[in-house]
Amino acid sequence: MNIQPFKIAISQADLDDLRARLARTRWPNQLPGVGWSRGVPVEYLKDLAEYWRTDYDWRKHEAKLNEFPQYTTQIDGQYIHFLHVRSPELDALPLILTHGWPSSPVEFLKVIGPLTNPRAHGGNPTDAFHVVIPSLPGYGFSTPVREVGWGNLFRIAQAWVELMSRLGYERYAVQGTDVGSGVALILGMIDAQRVVGMHLTGTGLPPFGPSVELEGLSEADRARGQRFNAFQADGTGYLQIQATRPQTLAYSLNDTPVGQLAWIVEKFQAWTDPEALLPEDAVDRDQLLTNVSIFWFTGSGASSANAMYEGMQAFRAMVAQQSQGSGAQQSEQSGPPTGVAVFATDNTIRSLFDPGNRISHWSEFDRGGHFPAMEVPDLLVSDVQAFFSKLR
Repeated sequence: MNIQPFKIAISQADLDDLRARLARTRWPNQLPGVGWSRGVPVEYLKDLAEYWRTDYDWRKHEAKLNEFPQYTTQIDGQYIHFLHVRSPELDALPLILTHGWPSSPVEFLKVIGPLTNPRAHGGNPTDAFHVVIPSLPGYGFSTPVREVGWGNLFRIAQAWVELMSRLGYERYAVQGTDVGSGVALILGMIDAQRVVGMHLTGTGLPPFGPSVELEGLSEADRARGQRFNAFQADGTGYLQIQATRPQTLAYSLNDTPVGQLAWIVEKFQAWTDPEALLPEDAVDRDQLLTNVSIFWFTGSGASSANAMYEGMQAFRAMVAQQSQGSGAQQSEQSGPPTGVAVFATDNTIRSLFDPGNRISHWSEFDRGGHFPAMEVPDLLVSDVQAFFSKLR
């Protein structure tokens, strides 16, 4: 039950080692004219890595992170790191936010102020939240992971239930993105008496499921279906590797910072707003590098890959179980209200994601992408506030 205050304090030796490794990078050749089609271009990554080595100021961003109250606690044998920022509004609604891959609580930094203190950001104080932002097990400072099983989203959700109990919250809201959206949905199932609602972003169709049939879809949904089909054909390489051979990949991610950088940056190029040509056109470059730096310093490129392996094993087992069942398991679902926000690069199609039309709040935006808290924090905050305003 013990909760301990936590401060990030990366040693100078680790900083010096990072810069030395960046300086000694053994760069590969690249064929001419291929751009981003085969992965991150060499010249782009050289420029970004040099900025990381010489201009990016980790100590500055470490200090900014440490301005937020942070804690650790041990749940089911695993150390869990989390931010806990209470609102100045005493009757604020507790809200737990869960990130996905390849991310960390850094993803939510731009939304903490508007969510906890809307009065100071031109908003309505009745929309205030007490915010809890954990690091997923195997990510960031929720490391190391010393046993198998922490990639299972049900186990993570059970840990979040215990975390909110330890913080004294008897009633709370849930928001999750990417992997975190799965955790959010499970929280609504296993703690329905306390969860007032679940708000989801970064949702999508199963990556190894059938392609989307485009006939009969609206123009907007047809575009989403085309993106999903293209993703299935050409975008799941990272998932196939992490879901099958995470330990083999771990050696590269843990030994070369440029390898870790490329592994993450490619997704920020592919998954952010389609109008953004480069990752830093969609997200702040320093915020991106702070996220990558946390992966590097904690070695969580390796442990998050293993978490994805376990998560996919659990997902495949669930799909197999459902295929052997009656198919009626979804017909009578009930629980707290669900809200979904779909951004410009998402491929979530309502008629396929919510065939029973049970989702009470559905928003679609023509800006933003897979990381809305970093790309379009204003849209995310307003949608979260709108959804939960009826559930307080």
